[in-house]
Amino acid sequence: MKRIRKSQIASALLAVIVLAVAITAGVSIYKQKVSEINSLENENVTINQVLEERDSMVNELVGAFNDIEQNLKFIKDKRKMLSIETQKEGGRDQKQAIIDDIKLMNEMLEKSSEHIDQLERKLKRSGIELSAFKQKIASLTQSIEDQNEEIAVLQKQLEERDVLLAELNQKVDTMTMQIAQQSDTLLVKEQLIEDKTNELNKGYVAFGTFKELAANGVVTKDGGFLGLGKHVSLQNNLDDAYFTQLDIRDTKTIPLFTNKATIISEHPDSSYTFIEEDGVIAYLEIENPEEFWKISKYAVIELK
Repeated sequence: MKRIRKSQIASALLAVIVLAVAITAGVSIYKQKVSEINSLENENVTINQVLEERDSMVNELVGAFNDIEQNLKFIKDKRKMLSIETQKEGGRDQKQAIIDDIKLMNEMLEKSSEHIDQLERKLKRSGIELSAFKQKIASLTQSIEDQNEEIAVLQKQLEERDVLLAELNQKVDTMTMQIAQQSDTLLVKEQLIEDKTNELNKGYVAFGTFKELAANGVVTKDGGFLGLGKHVSLQNNLDDAYFTQLDIRDTKTIPLFTNKATIISEHPDSSYTFIEEDGVIAYLEIENPEEFWKISKYAVIELK
């Protein structure tokens, strides 16, 4: 009886030991599984964060690329227009407009370049490998460099045009000065010609009785014999002070109002006529001025 009891006790102890081992093993396995689950959950969170960061980065890059490409297109279109404008002549307002447009394009290119640098730094810090976007950044960077070079060429063309315009303005100023000098010279010559012409067209007229004319040194009597047959003639050195000056181009008549008149100076008979009115000689009409004044520019008329 005692042996049977000992055997039962041993079996019970063995069962307890096996159960304890099984429980310990189960607890260990459970803890391992829980650890693996936690690890997987952490990895999933990390992956989700990386995916969110990548998506955010992609969206930001795409938006930035679109903005930069629009700026570059605007600059390219504007530059084409300015290339045409620089070939045209224009005043200060047009030139200032071109300068302002070039300044605007330079500012836009500078901002685009700074934006690309920021994106590139952000992409590096993120640790996300996006080779396609790296290529896009490189392409945009090259486009900006190309636009910078073309704008520099445009700026140089504008400067060269300014130099050319300055040279042309200098030539124009020189020519204007020469023309002004020539004009002054021409005016002087024209004035000299006018003065000479006026001088050549000066005529002098004196009329009065013989006594009046002789007293003023205009006429004298010479020739004849014993006081007979003398004729009236002009003095050799006439005094212009007694004469009335006139323009032979404008003078057609000389008023006289006398009963009788005789021309002492030499003038072709066919070039003039004494006109009578109301029984007196009213005036001398010069019918052919060129012929009348051809021999002498002094007309002396004796009134009686």
